[in-house]
Formats: sequence, C-alpha cells, structure tokens
Amino acid sequence: MLTWIIVILLVLWLLGYFGPTVFAGFPSSGNIVHVLLVIVVVLVILNLLGAI
Repeated sequence: MLTWIIVILLVLWLLGYFGPTVFAGFPSSGNIVHVLLVIVVVLVILNLLGAI
C-alpha cells in the first residue's frame, strides 16, 4: 500500500513539474511540486528504515 502511495505522489510530482511544458493547457503548480517531492522522499526513507 505504501508503495502505491509513493508511486502516485511521484507521478503527481512529475505531472506538476513537466506538465506545463508538455501539455499547453496544464496549470502551473508552483510550490505544490516541492511539497510532493518532500512527501515522497520522507515516505521512501521511512519505508527503507522499516518504520512503516
């Protein structure tokens, strides 16, 4: 389950980062990209440590 959350957050981060340049009508996300990246990194670290 945690793996799916990480994958979904990573996909959302990639869409937020590359979305406006790839898709012309895609809105720019601003700071949400950085928040998603931090969440993904924290979840990956917790998964590697076995805390979750």
